[in-house]
Amino acid sequence: MTDSLLVLGIESSCDETGVALYDTQKGLIAHNLYTQIELHAQYGGVVPELASRDHVLKLTPLIQKTLDDASVTPQEINGVAYTSGPGLMGALLAGASVARSLAYAWKVPAVGVHHMEGHLLAPMLEDTQPEFPFICLLISGGHSMIIRVDGIGQYKVLGDTLDDAAGEAFDKTAKMLELGYPGGPKVSALALQGNTDRYKFPRPMVDRPGLDMSFSGLKTFTLNTWLKAQKENDATDQTKADICRAFELAVADTLTIKCKRALEQEGLNRLVVSGGVSANREIRAKLDALMKKRKGEAFYPRLEFCTDNGAMIAYAGAQRLLAGESHDLSFAATPRWSLEELEAV
Repeated sequence: MTDSLLVLGIESSCDETGVALYDTQKGLIAHNLYTQIELHAQYGGVVPELASRDHVLKLTPLIQKTLDDASVTPQEINGVAYTSGPGLMGALLAGASVARSLAYAWKVPAVGVHHMEGHLLAPMLEDTQPEFPFICLLISGGHSMIIRVDGIGQYKVLGDTLDDAAGEAFDKTAKMLELGYPGGPKVSALALQGNTDRYKFPRPMVDRPGLDMSFSGLKTFTLNTWLKAQKENDATDQTKADICRAFELAVADTLTIKCKRALEQEGLNRLVVSGGVSANREIRAKLDALMKKRKGEAFYPRLEFCTDNGAMIAYAGAQRLLAGESHDLSFAATPRWSLEELEAV
């Protein structure tokens, strides 16, 4: 392998089709994203079979557009990276089969990327990058994890969610309040209009030691608060906003307390926050205040790279291809896959 690689990255783990070109010397060259939000909105959540079919339809034209945007020919590409897991099996296979076919046709190596490693490394796409080691708070629709990161592939999971992830709790809260899909941004937008003092929601699992998290109880508390408001004929738009505000503050405070514990436990003062929920304003504000008080540093991906995207897969794949890692034609999607199983680079 040379020190300069041009890598095509493909992300298709759930309901976003992402394609990007990353050059290990020049950085991100081009990226495109197609979201399936409208497709799934009428069902109130992602329908796996529809997601898989849509990836099949959108991948080839999106790849061609990305190549055209960068004025790159297939002959210039040195490797292909694709999301191998975790995620929806059919969606993963759609991206993996296209990626492996292109790599075979172009006679270049291909590497399957761990979706969460992509999120974890997304801040590396920015001009200011965190140095190793650091603590990473990885919060998305399916995951809420606190990880010690000593290098690429050197991950120790310090805390995980015992049930609902933070993003899942946001989505379910939106559903019970009939706010529509996707729920997280809608809850956050409505929370801006909420009264901070009206409701006080619990901060789950902060009164016990450890870094594991749980948001199912908070979700139930939210539901019971809404049902009580309905019973008292107080199911107004303002009540919805007040509930959203109390819910969001509870999640933000809980995550901040857990991050503070992790930083103290590991003796570190650099925090990376990534995944779709890392775009949340309140969570960022609380974590920024924490790191300012500690005289530490917080790092985030730009907003467009918080949610699923091809750029993070292209970057993570490029680092592994640079190290000489590649996978053969007998590829497999891995819907469940621990970060701690990855090899160090």
